Amino acid sequence: MNFLWPQTLWLMLVLPLLPAVYLWLLHRRGKPTLRLGSLGVVRAASSPQWRRHVPAVLFLSAIAVLLLATARPTARVTLPWARSTIMLAMDASLSMRVADVEPTRMVAAQQAAKAFLLELPRNIDVGIVTFAGNAQVAQQPTFDRPSLVGAIDAIQMQLGTAVGSAIVLCLAELFPDHGIDLEAMTLGPRPKARSLDERDKPPPKQITPVAPGSYDAAAIILLTDGRRTMGVDTLDAAKMAADRGVRIYVVGLGTVDGHLTAGAEMAIYLQLDEPTLREVARSTGGEYHHAGTVEELRSVYQQLGSRLQIQTRETELTSLLAVLGALLVVVAASLSLLWFGRIA
Repeated sequence: MNFLWPQTLWLMLVLPLLPAVYLWLLHRRGKPTLRLGSLGVVRAASSPQWRRHVPAVLFLSAIAVLLLATARPTARVTLPWARSTIMLAMDASLSMRVADVEPTRMVAAQQAAKAFLLELPRNIDVGIVTFAGNAQVAQQPTFDRPSLVGAIDAIQMQLGTAVGSAIVLCLAELFPDHGIDLEAMTLGPRPKARSLDERDKPPPKQITPVAPGSYDAAAIILLTDGRRTMGVDTLDAAKMAADRGVRIYVVGLGTVDGHLTAGAEMAIYLQLDEPTLREVARSTGGEYHHAGTVEELRSVYQQLGSRLQIQTRETELTSLLAVLGALLVVVAASLSLLWFGRIA
């Protein structure tokens, strides 16, 4: 447990004095004279002796809790899903038609992605980016699961593998006010004369890098079966994600050595670039998973679905402790009134 205002913990030093003051007050009062005409006093006198101390103990506990709350304590607490958006970046290169993952890599990836959507709570936005020679938004983040399923089923395979461009486009969807321009990053600066649509785009935003993995409002799940052949450098794109605190969970699909039946000259393009993909996951605070079969792919998506729904976050406990302290005061006062007819 940490404290945002640790200096106020000095107030806790008064706690040992409070029981001493309570005992002194009890001794000072002495034994009260009973009046037989008062049934309430008779009942109080005949009640168990421990009852007289219960309200005082509750009051003292309330004071201790409230003093602790003034220090604004924080703790890492496991919370239900706190992210609001997941971006699925799916490889649509021609190598996805290889059948080493039955029936094909693409069909297996589509089936696993749709099963993943069923695992997620309905209040989670999901967006889909597909990439081959370039990256495009197949579906903007939405709660509408049928639209997402339709976008997954409509994926068309093309030449090339622009892994880095897919990451950049996911970030552009997650941070529309950051002025992330994938076209400018890919083709270089454009002429000063721009169309009206381009003039509406916000200028690139200078950001202050944050700790990798510290952004809890979104995550990217990247599935690919090969290596980058064009587009933005993969590690440059991963650094953009890391600077914004966005985790990237990478799923490597297919064989690490490539599908040699396609020909020796093509094998290099069908190999997983595992060192780069692992570094993408590591640098962003995410995870890398390899799936060589359809069963492994389904298992990976199930693991990601369950893991991303629960997270541990540094949470301030002040309000919780304040409510607990107030509740103890109310209980103490209620018991005192019930047992003794007064608050004391």
